[in-house]
Amino acid sequence: METISSYMSGDHHRCDELFAQAEAAASGQDWAAIATDLHAFLDSMHHHFKMEEEVLFPAFEQRTGMTMGPTQVMRMEHVQMRELFDAMADAVKQQDRDEFLGQAETLLVMMQQHNMKEEQMLYHMADQALAGETAETLQKMRAVGA
Repeated sequence: METISSYMSGDHHRCDELFAQAEAAASGQDWAAIATDLHAFLDSMHHHFKMEEEVLFPAFEQRTGMTMGPTQVMRMEHVQMRELFDAMADAVKQQDRDEFLGQAETLLVMMQQHNMKEEQMLYHMADQALAGETAETLQKMRAVGA
C-alpha cells in the first residue's frame, strides 16, 4: 500500500530532477530554454506546496491538534522558497546567469534541508496520524490542481 511518505518523497525527487534540469540549462545561452525549464520546475514546486498546504497539513493538524509545530515551520520555509523562485524568475527575465545560479544555489541548500525534515520526520508523523485516511488523503492530494 502506498504511503504519504512514499508518495510525497517521490514527488520531491520529481521536483529535484526538474530543478537539476533548469540549473543545467543555465549553463547554456538559450534563455528561452532556461525559462521553459525553470517554468516546469516552478510549476512542480507550486503544485507540491499546494498538496501540502491545502490537503496534507490541514488533515495532519486536524488529526493531531498540532498547528504550531512542524507544519508551521514548513509553511514558513515555503514562503522563503517562493521568494527565491521569484528571484530566479527575475534573473531569467534579466538574462543574468550569475544571479540565477546564486539564487539556485541558495534554493538547493534550502530544499535539501526542507526535504530532509519532511521525509525523515513530518511525512512519517503524517503516515501514523492519518493511517486510517491514507487512501482518501492521497486521492485528495492527487486531485489538487497545479
